[in-house]
Amino acid sequence: MRLASLPRIRLAHLPTPLEEAPFLSAALGGPRILIKRDDCTGLALGGNKTRKLEYLIADAQSKGASVVITCGSDRSNHCRQTAAAARVAGMKCVLVLNSKTPGPPVQGNLLLDRMLGAQIRFVGSEAERDSMMEQVASEFREHGEEPYIIANGGSDPIGAVGYVAAVFELMEQLDELGIDPSHLYTTSSTSGGTHAGLAIGAAIAGATFHVQGIAIEGSEDEVRGVVLPLANATAAYLESDARLNPHDIRIDANYVGPGYAINTDACLDAMNLLARTQAILLDPVYTAKTMAGLIGHIREGLLGPSDTVVFLHSGGSPALFSDGAELLAALERRGI
Repeated sequence: MRLASLPRIRLAHLPTPLEEAPFLSAALGGPRILIKRDDCTGLALGGNKTRKLEYLIADAQSKGASVVITCGSDRSNHCRQTAAAARVAGMKCVLVLNSKTPGPPVQGNLLLDRMLGAQIRFVGSEAERDSMMEQVASEFREHGEEPYIIANGGSDPIGAVGYVAAVFELMEQLDELGIDPSHLYTTSSTSGGTHAGLAIGAAIAGATFHVQGIAIEGSEDEVRGVVLPLANATAAYLESDARLNPHDIRIDANYVGPGYAINTDACLDAMNLLARTQAILLDPVYTAKTMAGLIGHIREGLLGPSDTVVFLHSGGSPALFSDGAELLAALERRGI
């Protein structure tokens, strides 16, 4: 396997902490819970995309790129971290963003995109993003520059390698602590790169824990249809013989609620519980729904007091400030 020989630029503060959550565990009646703090990767307020960008930006540099182009929503964590990574690498960055409303307020991630000097092109829908990225790339080529397009979420085999490497980092930490967890909980979505990297990384590394994805959008079949082929494409890119089958990709889509980025009572309760037990902040789009899934599994008896669980905190805190008034009103409705 060629993981160690791949081009990589150091962007993240690694290893990220692996913290016990004893008060959360006590509030839930077990199991033992540890939180892998990938919200602490450091780059422009951190998050999981920084691990992917270490490999993607290095690949862009190896191809002589002068500008990186990527896409997402106007609240995208990936776009914020890509803009920061480009600055660290001395490259330009163009973000193709779709927004639900014309002229979205400049707050949260969008504010940080502007502060980091990214050029921004708005489109009306997700369906328009890829063609706009190609158009932007053509414009830069006409001016003698070399563009490099990064897929939404950095979710391609190169980006997913970041979470293969994260599995080895986590296993080293667990070994030092003498801990053998039964499950690793992660956000799973229709971009799929983090879940894919973790799942194939666990297989390559011979991890004994199960990677459990909690979907924050889509159905189980839709998400698995992205994660599984991406995981196996990542193994092929790494020249590893490991391959996964559909049953290896564990996904629970019962915590999506009405849809992507729409709050649920369970995710609001999860945000409140973790803040008031461990002083750790979750975001309403990704990690709060993932934590709601973990809490739900404990309460359903799928995890017991004898289990040890790792929860991957993938970041996303700027969303708290984009949705502050809405979140506060929702918490008040819940009597929190």
